[in-house]
Amino acid sequence: MTQTPVDNRIQLPHTGDERALLTGFLDFLRGTIEFKCAGLSTEDAARPVLPSQLNTAAGIVKHLRWVEHFWFEVALSGRPSRAPYTREDPDADWRVEPGETISGLIADYAEQCTVSRELIADLDLDHEVAFRGDDRLSARWVLIHMIEETGRHAGHLDVVRELLDGMTGE
Repeated sequence: MTQTPVDNRIQLPHTGDERALLTGFLDFLRGTIEFKCAGLSTEDAARPVLPSQLNTAAGIVKHLRWVEHFWFEVALSGRPSRAPYTREDPDADWRVEPGETISGLIADYAEQCTVSRELIADLDLDHEVAFRGDDRLSARWVLIHMIEETGRHAGHLDVVRELLDGMTGE
């Protein structure tokens, strides 16, 4: 059994305006991703414990980094994509490559989250952009989607971590 690491996540907001609540919940979940990886070796973080060989702790962190990039930088802000995945290799954002470490992936994720925070900070939640043809996408939708996406993968990471070393907890 692994000793539970120090929990440095933000306190979840219980009051505030819509933006404060949405960004607060997202930041709490982002912190949960980092918390669940604390103390893992690079080897354990890349070790598959579920039938999906890509669903490792390190793979989840890498994937979430690129999900943040896509929704905040590409979809919402119109910046060009730098993501590793392609039509031919759609799982590249899950795959841990030689030389990638869990600490490096966490640092990349944290840096991407900082960029996402900066991009959303000045946007009205009703701000809309064109998305995939004639569809529209709002800043509010992106925040809600990222809460859902990050929360879902935090749950996956919870299971992965328990199977790796027995660590449980929020």
